[in-house]
Order: sequence, then structure tokens, then C-alpha cells
Amino acid sequence: MSLSIESTTDVLVVGSGIAGCATALAAAREGAQVTLVTKATEPEDATSWWAQGGIAVTRTDPAAFKQDIRTASDDTADPEAVDVLVENARGAVENVLFETLDVSFDAADGDYEYGREAAHSERRILHVDASTGRHILGPFLSHLASLDAVTIHQDTAALDLLTHEGRVHGAYLESDSDVAPIFAGTTVLATGGIGALYPESTNPDGATGDGIAMAALAGADMRDMEYVQFHPTVCTAGEPFLVSEAVRGEGALLHNADGERFMSDYHEDAELAPRDVVARAVARERERTGTVTLDVSPLPFSETFPDLVALCDSHGVDWQSGIPVAPAEHFLCGGIAVDSDGRTSLDRLFAVGECSRTGVHGANRLASTSLLEGLVWGLRAGRAATGFDPQPIEAPDLLDRDPALPAQFGAEKSVRLHRVMAEHVGLKRTPAGLKRATAALRRLKGEVDAYTRTRTSRDLYELRGKSVTALLIARAAATNPTSTGCHYLTEESAANAD
Repeated sequence: MSLSIESTTDVLVVGSGIAGCATALAAAREGAQVTLVTKATEPEDATSWWAQGGIAVTRTDPAAFKQDIRTASDDTADPEAVDVLVENARGAVENVLFETLDVSFDAADGDYEYGREAAHSERRILHVDASTGRHILGPFLSHLASLDAVTIHQDTAALDLLTHEGRVHGAYLESDSDVAPIFAGTTVLATGGIGALYPESTNPDGATGDGIAMAALAGADMRDMEYVQFHPTVCTAGEPFLVSEAVRGEGALLHNADGERFMSDYHEDAELAPRDVVARAVARERERTGTVTLDVSPLPFSETFPDLVALCDSHGVDWQSGIPVAPAEHFLCGGIAVDSDGRTSLDRLFAVGECSRTGVHGANRLASTSLLEGLVWGLRAGRAATGFDPQPIEAPDLLDRDPALPAQFGAEKSVRLHRVMAEHVGLKRTPAGLKRATAALRRLKGEVDAYTRTRTSRDLYELRGKSVTALLIARAAATNPTSTGCHYLTEESAANAD
């Protein structure tokens, strides 16, 4: 097979969200030739594009920011990682978002309009309406495209890593059904989230866990895979869409079907409790009363969040009567284990963004820290990943000798995976359910593996990515007997465990 792409590069970046873009920028600034490949054909195919709330910054009280991160994580965040994030936040935001990209964050009277979201003790979130991600990612990609040192290949997927004796030498790339290896001095995975593993998610469809699966299959260490965060307020009318946590930060209230405001019964911070607490409360009230709505009447909703008003109108939602909401998969707090510069346990392999596990989030992520983590770790990884020459190795062709798969093969397997993850590896879990999930996902992975041995296609490798990542999550959850953050074992699970 042939592919119109360079055969070697200094730094290969896989993924085009804010973490991948930051990595490419930093590596290019260090004098490296960078190849950025992405499955995306449009910026909105990246998870970063869909980030609504904004990007948290340090402002004048870094100690309070660090404490908020630790508290939201159920005191499981890595203190050293939190230090790296907070102490590098101001410099990263000023250098990239202000000086390089000139992002027009919302401002009034000569100062930025800092927002507040759940579990933040003060207003510290820079935002552009409720669509911050797109206002960062579009300019970021345009800036990278203007740099001679960066080459961007869209609609190009990484299928597998090229490894030899514990070192990663690049990856097999696929575009328009052609597959070829690219050899890189270093390889940086920035492949985003895992939303495609669940029937309802805030992620784009391409969030299939590719980077996590590739790294795991190559032998990289994984950590905290059980901590899957569910966003508490996803509109349930028609095609689901996220309703930013910033709306509750400005005063919106949650009511059950009986018209009762219930969050004060679950946490002293009520609607501004950590995400895992609010998500479980919303789920319980939906089970108990039938529906939960987000009441936006306490705030000037149409003036403060015009983008969300437009979304509601386009979905036929009468927001003045309350927005119907439910939890949906949102963010993986764990992933490929990395150090403070994004290095994995494999030589010359780095990981940044949601596919990585920096330790910042612990068991539950604080709102509006994902863009910041991607930016900070992307810049650090981009600098650390330079200075290595590509070393081509023998790369056998991926086999593609058998007939194409049946038309419904992938869809049927995905339905099975969704059913298992939603039933057993969601907001509420039991030891017995996790045991069943692990067995079912092991069988599913085996079925998919049998086909990838003799067939090569993007769809098939994405299905492999989903099955491998789902199994990693279920296994990690099954071996953790303690309810912490996003990993919540129900009361009946304790009885089953006894």
C-alpha cells in the first residue's frame, strides 16, 4: 500500500485537540520538524472543540486553585501533578492563548469576565460564551498550518505503534484505505477521549480510545482507568447536547419532576458540588421522580449564554420552562500513565490530553481543567520530545488478505459494547456487574482480534480500540473495591461483596 505522507519526522503527534496542538507548537519552537496527523476532517471532530465552560486560570490565589482540584478529586489527585498544572497555568495561557492566538475571551469594563463552575471556590474561568473550545481550537490549527515546521494531515488515522525492544519508532498510518509506516524520533499520543464506548456521551463520534489501546497493546503502563466522569447536565431532548456547568455557576437550579430543588439534600454546595456528586444525584432523582430539569430563570440566560439559547432553540427546547437533563459520559480521568513532561513507560512515547493520566484529576476532574491540562502538558511534552532522530526499523505490512467484513459487523459489536458499558460500567457499579462486564468484554475483544489479524481498515481498528479500552476500564473497576470519585459502588454491591 502507498500513502502520500513523509516517511520520517522528528516528532509525530497523533491528534489535533488542544493537547496535540500545544505539543506541535512547542516542538516546532524547539526547531523540530513536526508531523501532526488526525482522524478529524473538521476542527469540530476533536473533543476540545466541544469544551463549553472555559479554561481555569490561577489568578491571585494558586493555593486555593490547588485545593479545589484536590477536593474535587476526593483527595486523590497527585500533589506534584497539581503543582505542575497550577504553577504553569498563567505562563501557558498568556504565551499561547493571549500572545500567540489572541483569543477574545469575554470581557467587560476592561477586565475579563471570569466565570465560576462547580467545586471552584472563586471565579477563575476564562471563557467565550459557552463555546470556548471552538474559539481556541480553530485559531490554534490555523496558526500551526502557517508554520513551515509543522505538517498537518487530516483524515489520517494511526492504526498501531511501531515498536522494537521497548522503544516506539513511529506508527502505521491510514488514509483513504492506504496504509504506510512513518518513523519518528518521538511519538506523542493526543487522541482524546472514550465517548464512543458509551451510548450517551458529550464527546464526538471519533472518541474511540485509539491512543489508549495502541499504547496498552504496546506495553505502556495504564493508571486510574476506572475513573470515568459523567457530566450531570446533558439535555435529553432530541439529540443530546451538553449544558455547561457554567450555567449552574451563574445560578441555575436543578429540580426533579415534583418541582423540588434537591441538590442541597446531597451536598452542602448544592448545584456547585463536584461533578460526580451532582451526576449521581441527578440520576437518582430521575429514577425516583421521572425527570430532572435545569431551571435557568434565576439568571439572564439569553444574555449570558446566547450559544446555549441557540442550541436549545435548534433542538426545540423551551428553556424558559426548564431544560430536561440527565448524566452522560464526559471524560476519562485515567489513561496512559505519564510523568510531568508527558513521558510514558515506553521509550520515546509521550501522551498528552485526555488519553493520558497525569495524576491531576485523581478520581474526579474539576470543571474547566481539561483544556488547561492539555495546554500545559502539551507544551511540556513538545519541548521534551525534541532532539531525537528517527530510526527506521523493519515494519511488516499489516495483513489485509481476507474479504471485507459484513456491513453490520461493526455496528452489532458496538451495540453489544454499549449495552455492557451502560449496564455495568456506568455511574453505578456492582462487583458482580463488573465481573460480568469483564467477561463479556474479553469475549468481544477476542472476536475483534480474530479479524484484525488478517484485515486492515480504520473501522476495524477503531472497534479494536473501543474493545481494548473498555476492557481496561472494566478490569480496573473490578479490582477497586472502594467507592471514590467517579468510581461508585452501590449499596447492593456491598451486600453482594459480603
